[in-house]
Amino acid sequence: MFGIQRANRFLHTVSSFSSLIDQCFSVTNPSNSLKLIHAQLIKVGLNSNVFLSNRCIDLYLKSGYVNDALKAFQDMPSKNIISWNLNLKVLVKCFDIETAHRVFDEMPERDVVSWNTIISGYISCGSLDTAWGIFLEMRDYCIRPSEFTFSMLLCCVNCGSYAKEIHGYIMRNGGCYSNLVVGNSLIDVYGKLGLVDYALAVFLSMEKVDVVSWNSMISGCCKSGHEQFALHKFWLMGSSGFKVDEYTVSAVLTTCSNLRNLGKGKQMFCLCIKLGFLWNTVVSSAAIDLFSKCNRMESAISVFNESYVFDSAICNSMIACYASHNLVENALELFVDTLKENIRPTEFTLSCVLHFAAVFVPVEQGSQLHCLVIKTGFELDAIVASSLVNMYSKYGLIDFAMKVFADMIFRDLIAWNSMIQALTHNGKVVEAICLFKKLLQSGLHPDQKTFSEALLACSYGGFLEEGMSIFSSMHKQHGVTPINDHYALLVEMMIRAGRIDEAIDLLHTTKFEPHALMWESILRACGDYGNVNWIEKVAERLMELEPHSSLPYLILANAYERRGRWESVVRVRKEMNKMAPKEVVDCSWIGIKGRVLSFEAKQMIHYGGKNVYSVLELLMREMWDENDSYFN
Repeated sequence: MFGIQRANRFLHTVSSFSSLIDQCFSVTNPSNSLKLIHAQLIKVGLNSNVFLSNRCIDLYLKSGYVNDALKAFQDMPSKNIISWNLNLKVLVKCFDIETAHRVFDEMPERDVVSWNTIISGYISCGSLDTAWGIFLEMRDYCIRPSEFTFSMLLCCVNCGSYAKEIHGYIMRNGGCYSNLVVGNSLIDVYGKLGLVDYALAVFLSMEKVDVVSWNSMISGCCKSGHEQFALHKFWLMGSSGFKVDEYTVSAVLTTCSNLRNLGKGKQMFCLCIKLGFLWNTVVSSAAIDLFSKCNRMESAISVFNESYVFDSAICNSMIACYASHNLVENALELFVDTLKENIRPTEFTLSCVLHFAAVFVPVEQGSQLHCLVIKTGFELDAIVASSLVNMYSKYGLIDFAMKVFADMIFRDLIAWNSMIQALTHNGKVVEAICLFKKLLQSGLHPDQKTFSEALLACSYGGFLEEGMSIFSSMHKQHGVTPINDHYALLVEMMIRAGRIDEAIDLLHTTKFEPHALMWESILRACGDYGNVNWIEKVAERLMELEPHSSLPYLILANAYERRGRWESVVRVRKEMNKMAPKEVVDCSWIGIKGRVLSFEAKQMIHYGGKNVYSVLELLMREMWDENDSYFN
C-alpha cells in the first residue's frame, strides 16, 4: 500500500513539473523560467527522470537557447532514443552539420526520426547530393521512410529521374496517395520539372485532394507552359466547390500574364479586390507583372502605389516592370528607395538591376553594385553571379567576368552559357571553345543556347572543321535538335571558308524551311565570287521568300552587267521597278530630359529645326571670320 502511494506521489510530482514546463511557453522570457524549474528538478533529484529532462531540452530548443539544451543533454545520467534525437535536432539547428553527423554515427539506436533529422540538416545546408546519399543509406538499413521523409526529399529534387525514383519507391511501399502532404509534394515537384502528365496522374489517383493540391496542379501547369490547361483546372476547382485562396489567384494571375490575356487577367484582378487578397504582396506582385506584360503601365503603377505593404516581393515586381519598359531611372530610384527602407535585396532584385546596369549604368556604379552583392552575401548565388558575368562582359572587362566565374562554387548551365557568350563577344574565341569543352566534361547537358554560342565562336574564329564537329554532335551525342539559328551559323562559317556549294546543299537538306537571312548571306557571297548559276538559283529562292526585297534584283543586275548581258540587266531592272519598293528613310534620335527627339534623313522641318539651322549658320560665320581660307 505504501509503495502504491509513493508511486502515485512520484507520478503527481512528475506531472506537476511537466505542467510547469508547459506553462513556460506562455511567459515573456521562457528561458529564465525554465532554468528555475530545471534547477528545482536537480535539487529534488528528478534530473535523472528521462521524460522531464527531454521536456527541458525540447523547450530550450524551441526557445532558441541551444547551448542550454546541449548542456541539459550532457547532464542526463541516462538517455533514450528521444533524448538523442533532440540533441541531434539541436546540432542541426545550429548548422553544425559535421558534429551532427558524427553524433548521428555514434548514436546507440536510430529510428526514422533520426534519419529524417540528419537528412533535413543537409538539405538546409544546400548539400542535396549528401542528403540523397543518406536516404539511400537509410534504405540499406531497412528503415521504412515516413511521409515526412518523402515530402522533404521531394521539395529539393531538381531532376526528373530522382523524382520518378522517389515516386517508384513510394509505390513499392504501399503508396502514400492517402497522405495529402506526399501527394501534394509529388504534384508540386512534377509541375516544377515540367512533367505535367505525371502531376496530373498523381492528382487523379489521390483519394482526397485539398486546396493545396489544386494550387500545386494549377501552378505546375503554368510553369510548364500549359497555361490554358491551368485555366481549365481553375474552372474545375470552382465547380468542385473548393474556395480559392491567395496562392490560387496568384497562380492564375501569372497564367494570364504568360498568355498576355488582359481580359481574363482583369477578371482575376477584380476577384482579388472582391475577396480582399490585394493585401498579400504575392498577389499584388502578380497583378503588377500582369499589367506590365500587357503594356498597362499606369495600372501597374497604381497597384504598386496602393499596396498595403512595402516589401521585397512587390518592389522586385515593380523594378522589373520599370526595367522591361526601359524606365531605367525609375527602376534605379526604386531600388535605392528599398535600400533606404532597409529592405534587403533578394537575388532576384540584384539580378534584375545588374541586367540593365550593363547597358544604362556607368562602370563605376556597376562596381558599386558588385560590392553590394558581396555585402549581401549573394556573390555565390548562381543567378546573381551569371548577371555579374554578363555585366562585366558588356563593359568589356572580360578579366573581371572570368574572375567572377572562377570564384563560383556552383555553376549551373546559365553560368556556363553566360561565360561562353562573354568570351565570344569579347574576341576570345579560342578560350570560348575551350570552355565549351570543359562544360561537356563537367557532366552538365548543354542546351540550344550553349551550342549557339559555341558555333558563334567558331564562326568568328573561322574554325570551320571545329564548328562542323560541334554541329554534328548536337543531336547524335547530346540530343539537342538544331534550329534555324544553328544552321545559319554553320552556313556563315562555310561561306567565309569559300565553300558556298556545301552551304547551299546544307540548306536544301534541312528538315525545315531556312529563313531568308540564310539565303541573303549566300546570295551576297555568290555575288562576291561571281558565279552566275549560283546567283540565279539563290536569287530565285530569295524572291519567293522575300518578294519585296530588292537585294536579289540588285545582285542579279550587277552580275549581268559585269558580263555584258544588257538585255538581262534591263529585264531585271524592269521587274524591280514593278515592285516600287518604298524607300527606307534613315532616322536618328536623342533623349533629352525624358523627351525623345527624332530626326529623319533629308528632313528640313522638324521640332526646333529653325533654331538648329540658325545656330549652325552663326557657327559657320564665326569659322569664316577666324580663318577665311578654312573652307577653300
